[in-house]
Amino acid sequence: MRQKIDRRDAIAELLPDAAPDATAELLKDLHLLTRDGDLNADARRKLKQIRHLLQLLAPALDDVLARHPDPVVVDCGAGKSYLGFLMYITRFARESRGRVVSIEARPELVAAAAERATRFGCARMTAVAGEIATAPLPDRVHVVTALHACDTATDDALVRAVATGADWIAVVPCCQAEVARQLAERGPAEPALAALCAHPWHRRELGSHLTNVVRALALEAHGYQVTVTELTGWEHSLKNELILARRVKRYDRGAQARLDELVARFGVAPAIVRGLPPLAA
Repeated sequence: MRQKIDRRDAIAELLPDAAPDATAELLKDLHLLTRDGDLNADARRKLKQIRHLLQLLAPALDDVLARHPDPVVVDCGAGKSYLGFLMYITRFARESRGRVVSIEARPELVAAAAERATRFGCARMTAVAGEIATAPLPDRVHVVTALHACDTATDDALVRAVATGADWIAVVPCCQAEVARQLAERGPAEPALAALCAHPWHRRELGSHLTNVVRALALEAHGYQVTVTELTGWEHSLKNELILARRVKRYDRGAQARLDELVARFGVAPAIVRGLPPLAA
């Protein structure tokens, strides 16, 4: 069911830092507004999620813009690059520096994003084709994001962020099936813990929760201060957990010890644990 509202009112509400007329044309091109400027319920939910994420990312962007002459933001598993484009027009468009790089494996989406960036004057936005783990990136990356990168693609984004020494990381995970499969195949040896994942529903929910706990601990072990919070209201998305991390030191051996104990007790080996190098002696 479509909700007909004035495009200026919609943009002012959802993207208050953007120029209404130019933004309306971009949103129509991204199919977040119809040709007539309508905003349907699905698009409104998507825009609200991105708005909340941009608000929560504001301190990270403020920080890297204050400390670096030309900060680089990398959006992993970008899809149609909704997040990258809206980040650019609400923040980087009014700056004379800073770049947004979108990584996407599907070449047709990369080509469309590159053409759209040219057409809408997003001169410092680049779309890169390839896998998250291997796509070419600048030598220095300052912020890494991933919005609903599916299953282990979120882990790929986290591993790439740590490997590049990103100052900030922000991910909103999507489906998390890998650990649930591992729990089904071997699971914890302790009977009390095994009872937590005896039923498929519980195994899926526990696997999702355990995946994100492991991710947070892995980031802490590699020197990040981690905050885990709700992105937006549950009415907008069930995939609603934001992991926000800021690098503050080289490593944390206490966090590594807790991580090692956790994965050992549950008998799992998540992708982020396999992907990150062991801490230096």
